Amino acid sequence: MDTIKVNNIDEYLSLQSEKVRLVLEELRQIIRDTAPEAEEVISYEIPAFKYKGMLVYFAAYKKHCSLFGGTGGLTEQMKEELKDYKTSKGTIQFTLEKPLPKELVEKIVKIRMKQNEEMQIAKNQKKLTKK
Repeated sequence: MDTIKVNNIDEYLSLQSEKVRLVLEELRQIIRDTAPEAEEVISYEIPAFKYKGMLVYFAAYKKHCSLFGGTGGLTEQMKEELKDYKTSKGTIQFTLEKPLPKELVEKIVKIRMKQNEEMQIAKNQKKLTKK
């Protein structure tokens, strides 16, 4: 999809075909249920969630959809579980015919939440030692 300025995830989803919208709405709901404290935002012109920093992003493209874990270490760490999907440094690609299973998305979101919590603790400790 060409980049179009949107203000929120609902607007982004409204621009998708019905098939794409249904898959992405399900993905969105899994993320919401797993990280209820996360804030929905648009970042880099795509839907994203923030929880103690950027959590995950997702987007629709011409021939696939992607879930972005925000860190290359995640796809490496989960290499075995992601073997059925095309991955790159911080991206997991999936198709409408083979969306990411709920359990896998939940695991990814939980890992990212833990990483962000640990980063925030480290930042706070760093601030305390500077004082």
